[in-house]
Amino acid sequence: MSDHTGALAGIRIVEFAGLGPVPFAAMMLADMGADIVRVDRPGAVAPIPDPITGRGRPQVDADLKNPEDLAAVRSLIDGADALLEGFRPGVMERLALGPEPLLARNPKLVYARMTGWGQDGPYAALAGHDINYIAITGVLAAIGPEERSVPPLSLVGDYGGGALYLVAGVLAALLSAQRTGAGQVVDCAMCDGALSLTSFFHEMAAVGQWSDRREANMFDGGAPYYGVFRCADGLDVAVGAIEPQFHALLCQGLGIDEAEMAARQDPAQWPALRRKMAAAIATQPRAHWLARLEYSDACFTPVGTMGEAAAHPHVQARGGMVEVEGLLQPAPAPRFSATPSAIRPEKRHSLSLEAAAARWNGVT
Repeated sequence: MSDHTGALAGIRIVEFAGLGPVPFAAMMLADMGADIVRVDRPGAVAPIPDPITGRGRPQVDADLKNPEDLAAVRSLIDGADALLEGFRPGVMERLALGPEPLLARNPKLVYARMTGWGQDGPYAALAGHDINYIAITGVLAAIGPEERSVPPLSLVGDYGGGALYLVAGVLAALLSAQRTGAGQVVDCAMCDGALSLTSFFHEMAAVGQWSDRREANMFDGGAPYYGVFRCADGLDVAVGAIEPQFHALLCQGLGIDEAEMAARQDPAQWPALRRKMAAAIATQPRAHWLARLEYSDACFTPVGTMGEAAAHPHVQARGGMVEVEGLLQPAPAPRFSATPSAIRPEKRHSLSLEAAAARWNGVT
């Protein structure tokens, strides 16, 4: 029997093992208290170990081509509130685990499907990765210096446009199922999510405030008051002083005459003003500027590596990184006042199909 706590305590989810956004979404749901059982192939070895994104839930090994294992997995899904799968379109149907038969058996089931391209369309059956999904949405073309695009890790497609939309879709469908008694299919595509994330920039473009040329816009490094600058010691700082009052504090701290930056809202003047800003920051080491500006409203922060994140005073103060059994990892997010999320003490381990069924049937 599960003793999970959290906002999703009592929610049961079957996760079909995969890579990237599905395990990350399952990690978030498990942190929020959902009781998740992960189904994987016997003897499967993931190309990338997932002790962090695989946390908080046990694994069941099942040969889905074996009629007995398949029947046991179907029985497990009968007791679930939601299912997460990240295969190409048609794979689950070929395994006789498509949404139609499973929803017929469990009408309240939320059947959540995570793909790169979606369940239909001319690219639906094609392989792809984050870089491909954000390439057709305009995201990739918008990121990087003027001379070339730069892949933004896999955060935009896989995780921002994928896993986070999957979590939102699952939670919305669970609420609907609780109200109506009817489950549904959630078709979550990374390219759809990446497109959705660009809504604000399409809004800016509609009023003439966004250009398709890189480093020509407020938020892509074009503006002199929003970007990354190098200090005298070779270390970088991030500047985001958009509002006039914040920009005034920035100029004051850097010793720049604000009158010299009066044309800061004129994109035609941005290259010259950015050079002025860069030249000022390059005169001193980063520690000098942080002493003057970090704890002010100048929107001035150090650019740290992921390895340095845990040591930052703000991250430490909020417990943003935690150590679990010797492994440093990000803490659950977001935070809840009444039903806090937590990294479940349950280690990643294998269960038998019988034990998984007993777990949900309340048998101890």
